[in-house]
Amino acid sequence: MKIEIADLKFILQLKRIGSLAGLAREENVTPPAITKRLHQLESRIGARLVMRTTRRFHLTHEGHLLAQRATVVLNEMRSIEEALGERTQAIAGKLKVHGPFGFGRKYLAPLMAKFHSNHPKIEAQLVLSDNLILPSHNAQDSDAFDISISIGNIPDSRWVAHPIANNKRILCASPTYLACSPQLNIPSDLIEHACLVLRENAEDVTLWHFARTGSKKYEHIRVNAMMESNDGDVIRQWCEAGKGIMVRSEWDVAPSISDGTLIELLPQFRLPDANIVALVPQSRVTSARVKLFIEFLRTTFHPRPPWVS
Repeated sequence: MKIEIADLKFILQLKRIGSLAGLAREENVTPPAITKRLHQLESRIGARLVMRTTRRFHLTHEGHLLAQRATVVLNEMRSIEEALGERTQAIAGKLKVHGPFGFGRKYLAPLMAKFHSNHPKIEAQLVLSDNLILPSHNAQDSDAFDISISIGNIPDSRWVAHPIANNKRILCASPTYLACSPQLNIPSDLIEHACLVLRENAEDVTLWHFARTGSKKYEHIRVNAMMESNDGDVIRQWCEAGKGIMVRSEWDVAPSISDGTLIELLPQFRLPDANIVALVPQSRVTSARVKLFIEFLRTTFHPRPPWVS
């Protein structure tokens, strides 16, 4: 029996995607080519790795065992490569980063380009999605993200958190909206206002939390969502157009507040912070390129992030 590195990567891809046709699309080959490769691997191993029916696709016990051991082997190989790279001071290999759409476009994309210019042997990959961790990527899989940039809550304890930058949430609206809206003096006044809601993850997005500056006691206000979207850029556009009041991250609205397009409301109250954090799975914490990129991010955003005047 002879198992090659390509075989280990192949079985992990099958496990992640969950179908031969899906893997064929990702690899840009025909489904028969993937089926042939699977049959060849099963023939060499002497065991069936996949069970298929018209409705189901799943790995056999042998398939799961091979995938499990493949993850261990590939992670160990990665560690060896990292150790050798540190000795020779040659930082190379793939760096897979996941981040949210808005922050990713504005900050991560240009920063990764600059990082790649500094380290051209690194294969950089940036995947943007407003889901913190994509469902098809397990934190310990060999094809998982090396770093996932999170804003706000950290719901997944499998990742090691590295603080990158402070970021507060801001209540704001446009002068157009405020010119013809009811008075807003305390958070409970929001009940009389049109509010714009960003619907993401599984959060209760119409329940907003406020505390007086210096206090740890929060007041919880159920707002009226007159308009809502799953895209933060859309919410900001609606707010700037005078459609209502929104809560957005400082990184996103600081320029608009600075030039008067938006006005910060209830400055004597604060909302829960939404700090920028780099999450790293346990299997990647010793990676030289991961540590280097995190340090690069910290240096960029410290001592003061670019959105703070």
